[in-house]
Amino acid sequence: QVQLVESGGGLVQAGGSLRLSCVVSGRTFRSYNMGWFHQAPGKEREFVAAITWGGGGTSYADSVKGRFTISRDNAKNTIYLQMNSLKPEDTAVYYCAADPSYKELLDYSGIDYWGKGTLVTVSS
Repeated sequence: QVQLVESGGGLVQAGGSLRLSCVVSGRTFRSYNMGWFHQAPGKEREFVAAITWGGGGTSYADSVKGRFTISRDNAKNTIYLQMNSLKPEDTAVYYCAADPSYKELLDYSGIDYWGKGTLVTVSS
């Protein structure tokens, strides 16, 4: 079993920055590709970013390219999402996800493990 716990959410003004963290416990962290998703009020959950198990590959939604950066520290069993130039439309619950398949993260299909989420609120 794998447990994912997000932290770092909060209230920030537009243009500000936040860094989200996701600590993974349980089975071998290094074998999992990792991702971040978000769900805005009244909307479907959407892909934000993903990183391969070794950290050599990353992918981003068009809406966050150039503003968000995903990274991982395998020694700490942790992934991060650095969010800069935040906009009110970034307001959402952000979820961490883990899956052996990078494609499943990108396709948002059949993902094995989810965290419970952390709320990010961006005020205008």
